[in-house]
Amino acid sequence: MSVPVLFRLFVLVPLLVVALLAGPAALAAPAASPASSATAASSASPASSASSASSATKDALAGPTVDINTASLAELDALPGIGPALAQRIVDYRRENGGFQKVDDLLAVKGVGPKMLAKIRDRLTVGPARTAK
Repeated sequence: MSVPVLFRLFVLVPLLVVALLAGPAALAAPAASPASSATAASSASPASSASSASSATKDALAGPTVDINTASLAELDALPGIGPALAQRIVDYRRENGGFQKVDDLLAVKGVGPKMLAKIRDRLTVGPARTAK
């Protein structure tokens, strides 16, 4: 086999497979300019860039906090593991019982268990409870 064929086989094909597996967002991402990436690479050590990348990932996964006493259906639905039906049950429980005193009170809502609550606990806050109507 000639060198161009080997190059295509061993370099370009795996890159194409990785790009396809990463999805269309990876293909559409803007490329950093060579100057800015060289500056960033030289100013950050591998250890610090790895920790900042993991910190950025945690921040992206964390998302904004949601006050379960004032959150709308859309805000509750945006939480991982909570769909529209469960969001509606949370709002109904809040309306009927005058709100939540603590995050653990969500366990009283049908469909919210300890595992789900553990996954989203860091994104939940409890503001002043409203009075039941």
